Amino acid sequence: MSRQEKPTNIILKDISPNIFKNGLFNDDIRAISPDEIPDFDVLCAGFPCQPFSQAGFKKGFADNHKSERGNLFFNIVDIIEAKKPKAFFLENVRGIVKHDDGKTFKKIQEVLTKELGYSFYYKVVKASDYGLPQLRPRTFMIGFRNDDKSENFDFPKELPLNFNMSDVWGGECSREVGFTIRVGGRGSNISDRRNWDAYLVDGEVKKLMPEQAKKMQGFPSEFDFPVSNTQAMKQLGNSVAIDAIRECGKTLLDYMATLKTENNNNTKNKGEWTELYSFLKIINDKKLFMSDKDLIANKENYLTVTKVSTLNIEQSCCLESGDKVIVKNEKTGEEKEVLVLEFLNKKLLKNWASIIKKGKGAFNIPEFDILQNQLGVTIIKGGNSNQKADIILDIENSSINKKDEGFGIKSYLGSKPTLLNASGNTNFIFKVKNLPSKYLDEINAINTRTKLKDRIEKIYKLGGELEFFKIERDTMRYNLELIDSNMPEIISKMLIEFFVNRISSIKKNIQEVISAKNLNTANAEDFQSLEIKIKRLLVAILLGFFAGKKWDGHYNAKGTIVVKDDGEQVAFHIIEQEVLEDYLFENIKFDTPSTTRHRYGSLILENDKQMHFKLNMQLRF
Repeated sequence: MSRQEKPTNIILKDISPNIFKNGLFNDDIRAISPDEIPDFDVLCAGFPCQPFSQAGFKKGFADNHKSERGNLFFNIVDIIEAKKPKAFFLENVRGIVKHDDGKTFKKIQEVLTKELGYSFYYKVVKASDYGLPQLRPRTFMIGFRNDDKSENFDFPKELPLNFNMSDVWGGECSREVGFTIRVGGRGSNISDRRNWDAYLVDGEVKKLMPEQAKKMQGFPSEFDFPVSNTQAMKQLGNSVAIDAIRECGKTLLDYMATLKTENNNNTKNKGEWTELYSFLKIINDKKLFMSDKDLIANKENYLTVTKVSTLNIEQSCCLESGDKVIVKNEKTGEEKEVLVLEFLNKKLLKNWASIIKKGKGAFNIPEFDILQNQLGVTIIKGGNSNQKADIILDIENSSINKKDEGFGIKSYLGSKPTLLNASGNTNFIFKVKNLPSKYLDEINAINTRTKLKDRIEKIYKLGGELEFFKIERDTMRYNLELIDSNMPEIISKMLIEFFVNRISSIKKNIQEVISAKNLNTANAEDFQSLEIKIKRLLVAILLGFFAGKKWDGHYNAKGTIVVKDDGEQVAFHIIEQEVLEDYLFENIKFDTPSTTRHRYGSLILENDKQMHFKLNMQLRF
C-alpha cells in the first residue's frame, strides 16, 4: 500500500504521533463520553454542513442517510454541557441560518442560550472579508459562559485582500476573488454556473489543484496533504478559511479575557434553590426524619444532625443547643457564633418553599442575600453535575454516628425529579433486521403524537426486527455490567416495552417483560431475581455512578433527602437500604426526553449500510 493510499489515521500517526498519545484521538464523536474529555477553555467545532447546504438535500437534523451527520450538533451540545468551557466557536454553511424557514437556527440558538446558558453571536463571514481571495460564506457562531457585560461581543472589522487570484496562479486571472472551494462537483465547463474549479489564467483555462487551493484557504505552502490530489481537494473543501478563523479567534480570546470567572448573577433554578432551602431547613430543624417507601416520615426514627456543609464551600455550620450555630472556616479555623432564631424560622422557610414552587425558569429570591450575610457563609452551593452529594452532614442516632456523610437532594417543589438524565450516554442502539433501507424516509416521516410507538410498530409491520446491538457510550455499558453482566440486555428489552406498550413503571415493566418471555438471560423468568438486580441498579444510579464516567463501584453519597411538595423533608440512608430500594422500585418510571435533542427514535443508515434505531433511557420519580 502506497503512502497516498493509507487510511488517514495511519498517515496521521506517521506525521503527528503526539495526537494519538494518551488515547485522545477520536474518529467518531458519538462514541466519546464527554465527561472523560480533559478540561478546556474554548470548544471549536464545525458540525457536518451537507444537511444545511445549498449543494445538498437540506434535510437538516433529519439527515440520517449517511450515518447521523444531520444531528451531530447535539453531540457538541453534550460536550459543552458536560465540560462547561468558557466559550465556543462553531462554523457551518451560510444556509444554516435560513434552513427550514429559520427554525433550525432558532433551535441551535435556543439550546445554547436557554438550555446551556451561553451568550450567542453570529455572522455570515466570507474568506475574502479577512484577506483571502475566496468567497466561501460561512456562518460563524460564538458564545460565552458568564457573559454579563453591558458591551456585546463584536466580530472583527473586515480586512483588505492580502493577495488576489492572479497571485495564486502566478499569472493574469480573470477573477480577483475565487469561487468557494467545494468537496465535490469538479469538472464543470468554465461557463457553467456550477463551475467552481476552472479559471481563466493568461487566456488559458486551468483547473484548481491543491497548490492553489491551499493558498486560497490560508495554508502555508509547506503544509503537507499526504494523500492523492483528489483526496487533498476534498479535505481542502471540508476545511476552513484559516485567516478568517484566526482573526475571529483572536477577538474571541480578547473578549473572553474580560469576563469574570464566575457569574455573580443571583438567579437560580428550582433545583438550585431547593438545595439552599434544604441546607437552611436542616439548620432550623436539626434533624431528618427517616422515610418509608411512600415518603411518609417515621416520627420515631430520625437522624440528629450536628453539622451541615457542602463539598463546595469552606465553611461548616455546627449545630449547638438552642438556636446557636458555630460557623467554622475549615481552612483557617476561624469560628463565629450565630443565633439563627433572629432570622431563620419555620414561617420564613414555608414562604421560601412557596416561592420556589411557584418560580419559573431561573429566578431570584432577594431575601437570600440578607440571610446569607447574617449566617456568615460566603456562598451556599451544593453539588454539581459530577457530585452525587449535594450536602454533607454529621449525623447520629441510637445505632450510628457518622461524620461528613454525603446526601443527595431530590425535590418535588417543581416537576418530579429525575433519577437518570437523558444524554448520548443513555442511548441504546438496535440493529434493524429484515427491513430494506428504502423505508427509512417513510418511517422517519411518521410524526404522530405517539411517533416512537408508531415508528417501531411500522418497522414490525414491514417485517423488520429490533435486535439490541450496544449502548452508544462504553461508560454506560461498563457501569451497567458492574451491576450484572446481562443488565444492558435487560434494559434494552424494558425500553422496547416502554416505548411500544407505554409501560413506564419500572416494577410493572419488568413484570411485562417476563410475561412476554422476551429475555434470553439466565433466570429470565425469575421475577425475584430480576427485582433484586433492578433495585441494585436504581440505588447505584442514585448514590453511585454517572452515565458518562466509569464507576468504581463505591457510593459517592450515603443517602438522599427528599423535599416534598409541602416543603417538609424526609431522608433515606443506606443503613436502611431495603426501604430505599423499595421506594425506588415502586416509584421510578421511564420517561420520554426530546428525540431531537438526544438523537434517538429515527432510523439511521450507517456507512456500512446497516440500519440502526436508538432508544433513550431516562428515569424519573
